[in-house]
Amino acid sequence: MDLRKLRYFSVLAEERHFGRAAKRLSMSQPPLSLAIQQLENELQTPLFDRNSRNVELTRAGVALQREARLLLRRLDETKALVRAVAGGKEGRLRVGFGGAMLYRGLPEMVERFRKEHPGIDLSLQELNSLEQVAAVKRNEIDFGFVSGAKTAAELNGFRYHSEPFVACLHERHRYANVRRLDLAKLKEDEFVLFSRGSSPHYFESIVALCLAHGFMPNIKHEVRHWSSVVAFVESGMGVSLVPRTLSARSPTTAKFVKFSEPHEASETWCIWKGNADDVPGLSAMIEISRDQSKRMISTPRARLAV
Repeated sequence: MDLRKLRYFSVLAEERHFGRAAKRLSMSQPPLSLAIQQLENELQTPLFDRNSRNVELTRAGVALQREARLLLRRLDETKALVRAVAGGKEGRLRVGFGGAMLYRGLPEMVERFRKEHPGIDLSLQELNSLEQVAAVKRNEIDFGFVSGAKTAAELNGFRYHSEPFVACLHERHRYANVRRLDLAKLKEDEFVLFSRGSSPHYFESIVALCLAHGFMPNIKHEVRHWSSVVAFVESGMGVSLVPRTLSARSPTTAKFVKFSEPHEASETWCIWKGNADDVPGLSAMIEISRDQSKRMISTPRARLAV
């Protein structure tokens, strides 16, 4: 397929309107319409259902839109790689991460990698765990940090970090200033959780933990980022359970309280696909991550205490 036509299609699929798509592409409508017709003729199937006001994707169009995004993104990444190599770089390493990794040593790892391997162009992309797994399998990223062993299944990897959950409470919550908390005492509260769609592992782990303490959490809000979880709690919109590392988030008015009894830990895994030596810089990132993992384990508990 002609990449120019594929870009035209992608913009029209987003805008669902020939006039808006043509304006965005800085062209008139007739050549845009012609290009879409030619693309449909090449594929021998309609991609849009047209009416007097707008256009809607057919099932074939939906499938092409999904693949077009991947193809065009890959094309842009290839251009960036070529420019990086032309500028003196040895290659490019693409790393996925979740927001909590900002408190789990990622900045330190990035600093070390760039210092020790200046010839590798390091690119970071924030994605949830499921998005990272899909991106690794599709060769869209080379390395990732995901939650839970199940999430990391079928890929190469190792456990990077394990830590307990703690209660995240509003500063004026009735239990905000206790030293230890029985989780069952939160059974009447409304909960803010990390979205089931973004990270099923975290969602299921927290629900299972509550069930083990005799109640089903009243899940009022689901959000896509840990920073949003803490922000919702700060605003008095509910309570939450978060990995202990989130207590390092600063500044915050939320209170983080340990639980009275031990429970299943929150786990972060490093993942990659295939032979690490085939990707420039990947072996180095794996080694740096293993070293940082050991530092996380040896960090004095007082530094991580809430």
